[in-house]
Amino acid sequence: MLAALLAAGSAGGTLAASELDHNRFKWHDAGGNLHYSDALPPEAAKLGYEVVSPQGIVIKRVERAKTAEELAASKAELAKAKAERDQVDEHARADARMLSGYPTEADLKRSQQQKLEMLNQQIVAAQISLRSQEQTLADLLGRAADAERANKALPDPEARQLAAMRKQVDDQRLAVERRQYERDTALSQFEGETTRYRELKAKLVEPHQQ
Repeated sequence: MLAALLAAGSAGGTLAASELDHNRFKWHDAGGNLHYSDALPPEAAKLGYEVVSPQGIVIKRVERAKTAEELAASKAELAKAKAERDQVDEHARADARMLSGYPTEADLKRSQQQKLEMLNQQIVAAQISLRSQEQTLADLLGRAADAERANKALPDPEARQLAAMRKQVDDQRLAVERRQYERDTALSQFEGETTRYRELKAKLVEPHQQ
């Protein structure tokens, strides 16, 4: 009889331990209340849950399902972060190219001066072309004024030529302005390049001074 009771007690203890010998789901409902369950309820699947071991160790964590707006915001945030990383990488590559391309600041200055001279040459060429076109336009306007004083209509070919030359002169003036803007922008960029070059060179020297 005693042996039977001991056997039954032993069996019961084994059964009680086996009931706890499995992973469970841990989750909070919409009200923030904590729950543990053997099966995963639909509410937990939507709100997010954790799979915990009998010892309470989190084995797996599943976040709640995101809305379309949250998914879009997350995607935009990832894209922004990637763009920022790409920008940092590009700046690093540009710094490396600058240091390898110009061993000394004099080399950098020489390159900048060459670029500046080329831009100035382009401006001069554009201005010469503009003056030539303006002279042609002035001649056409003179003939148009002569025709008007003589109470004569300007012949169609000359009228079309005058209209075309007006447009050419306007376009060429814009071209001169663009060239001048490019030169001014380049001068500003050169200042930034020189400052950055000096900073990079200083960083290379610092470790040797320590």
